[in-house]
Amino acid sequence: MKITRKGALKTPKSLLEAASAVFAEKGYRDATIAEICERAKANIAAVNYHFGDKETLYKEAWRYSFSESIKAHPPDGGVSNSAPSEERLRGQVAALLHRIADEDNKEFLFVQKELANPTGLLEEVMREEIRPLHEKMETLVRELLGHHASDKEVRFCVISIISQCINPMVAMNRQKEKREGKNGPPGIDDIDAYTNHVVKFSLAGIRAVRDEVEKKRGRTKKQRGSENVLKKE
Repeated sequence: MKITRKGALKTPKSLLEAASAVFAEKGYRDATIAEICERAKANIAAVNYHFGDKETLYKEAWRYSFSESIKAHPPDGGVSNSAPSEERLRGQVAALLHRIADEDNKEFLFVQKELANPTGLLEEVMREEIRPLHEKMETLVRELLGHHASDKEVRFCVISIISQCINPMVAMNRQKEKREGKNGPPGIDDIDAYTNHVVKFSLAGIRAVRDEVEKKRGRTKKQRGSENVLKKE
């Protein structure tokens, strides 16, 4: 059967869509190329032709699901770069929470399966795709903390913010899987309300860290001043 140019161009995307769904449902080891090709309505040879092997298809399927997730929920949450830092933080938190809560998003299901049964295949591709998002939040957190904050203090604050978003939402998704047809744990189903909580809680923590940094800096300056006075004497 002759494959038209249009059909040839459509096949890789169909395979990626099907692979994203199958890998997200079953994980790498239990997913089969045969099932993926059946869902994609493609010949099994198409996987080798377009991707080379199952490992590459796995990595590219995650990259595709991540890309689709970012398109649906832009990381800035629709907040302008010129907006106050607190608003930009809210935008990033809201975007992350909505990405995780999106039932059409295969990205986080993928990662959950990978964590449960690690292959190590996603480490590099995830670093490539996720690192820019981390850097964007690190830049914002450093702005909120002040330029005297250390890299460690910035990193810890970023970890705290992201953990508040990921941990309860992942737990909620797992509960939904166990209780078909029932709502998730109370208090998390209102994404906007939880977004406000995370931002409020995070800003309070950032202010506390910033105050501590400034106090330490003040003490250090005072100590240096005392040392200078002693040297003059």
